[in-house]
Amino acid sequence: MHTEGIRVGETKPGIRESAQHVSPQRRGAVVAALMLAMALSALDSTIVSTAVPQIVGDLGGFSVFSWLFSGYLLAVTVTLPVYGKLSDTFGRKPVLVAGTSVFLLGSLLCALAWNMGALIAFRIVQGLGGGALQGTVQTLAADMYPLEERPKIQSRLSTVWAVSAVAGPGVGGVLATYADWRWIFLVNLPVGAVALWLIVRHLHEPERSETTATRARVDWAGALAVFACGGVLLTALVQGGVAWAWLSGPSVGLFAAGLALLAVVVLVERRAAEPIIPGWVWRRRTIAAVNLALGALGVLMVAPTVFLPTYAQGVLGLAPVAAGFVLSVWTLSWPVSAALSQHVYRRIGFRNTAMLGIGTASLILSAFPFLPYPGEAWQPTLLMTFLGAALGLFQLPLIVGVQSTVGWAERGTTTASVLFCRQTGQTIGAAVFGAVANGVLASRLGGANDLDSITRALDEGAVTEATRRAIADAAHAVYLGAAGAAALAFLVLLLLAPRRFPVLKEGPSGKAAGDLGVDR
Repeated sequence: MHTEGIRVGETKPGIRESAQHVSPQRRGAVVAALMLAMALSALDSTIVSTAVPQIVGDLGGFSVFSWLFSGYLLAVTVTLPVYGKLSDTFGRKPVLVAGTSVFLLGSLLCALAWNMGALIAFRIVQGLGGGALQGTVQTLAADMYPLEERPKIQSRLSTVWAVSAVAGPGVGGVLATYADWRWIFLVNLPVGAVALWLIVRHLHEPERSETTATRARVDWAGALAVFACGGVLLTALVQGGVAWAWLSGPSVGLFAAGLALLAVVVLVERRAAEPIIPGWVWRRRTIAAVNLALGALGVLMVAPTVFLPTYAQGVLGLAPVAAGFVLSVWTLSWPVSAALSQHVYRRIGFRNTAMLGIGTASLILSAFPFLPYPGEAWQPTLLMTFLGAALGLFQLPLIVGVQSTVGWAERGTTTASVLFCRQTGQTIGAAVFGAVANGVLASRLGGANDLDSITRALDEGAVTEATRRAIADAAHAVYLGAAGAAALAFLVLLLLAPRRFPVLKEGPSGKAAGDLGVDR
């Protein structure tokens, strides 16, 4: 059996290095809490999306309702590196408790919103907590389990995302139709309360010495600079080509301000004693390669999630529910493949397994433009099933592998950097592929046509044959772009990632140094 290279890593003083062996039964309560916390984040966008008509009908603000999603995404993305560093400094438990509390506060405020502006503001508050949920849950999963058992917990978390993707729209539709749209936020409160109780009651982290606690410094200037820079640049990407033209004054101004703030981030972080984004995140080949590869994953994920439903309705003539099923199949094959990936990477290594997955994904995405026109629904469904399986083979080995190359004191920052790059990739992909699709539609149908106008035509049932062919051409162009992103990720792993990840040596109990214990 192939094994990854092993080295002894450095850990910060003051963190207990011995790991108490904890049986799976005793970890059950904390695992349940992590899955509930992840469900809060995973359900968020899918459950809100189906209630948009009711929300707009009640509060108004149709012209800005997209910020219900964009504002939340921006807040989650820019806070990921901040929470990652805080969890390495003060521990996972306080960060997760604080983040969950902020998320629940935001949920309560959203339910009490009196207009669209207030709802968007409170969604941003939700996102400020959501960043802690995503990053800290993934970090704790690595802390709790030794390397050989981490695929189990990661596959469970992947299953949470899969179930949320399938169940979220239905739950949101039922609540909005038969109750009130405000219940899609209120339902978070009991779920989050149970997660909080389980975390507070059962999660116990290694003791930290008084010296370490005293020396711990928070780079608040860096955190503010990262937040401002990320917020400005992501806003430019989200709104560019939608609210204003790419070469308009607002776009140019935001990008210029973002680049200036990026220079400020570099200056502040170079001088900080404990920077929010430390330089070693990019100086270590393994972490840098995984960051770039998962950034490319974020880009390519936009193709199916954003454009496939329009293709399924406009070209295949499917109803919205059936179109959603075509998309949802990849969320079912993804966690199954992720759970089985350990049998592959234990033989051929983390890098080679990920390269096998992303190489296969590139071929699958490249095959999409060759589907017959108009085609049958089973054809893209089959491709999406294979794509989910390929990406499960790609993402999980990289996350498990990169988390295994660092100790407790660096795992939160490392995990946050990986998730930050994937989220940023999704934002970039949405902007780039949106421009590509709109360009193809405009060239086929005339300058007045874009994705928004096509979507409205689908809702009204006014889709001509020329429009169907234009939608197919636009989807083909986007999928080819996604195949290019997959090929880029393959090259990054081939040229930058080490053949064997430098996995940390684990202690007698089978856990890496600094891992936490769980008590009843």
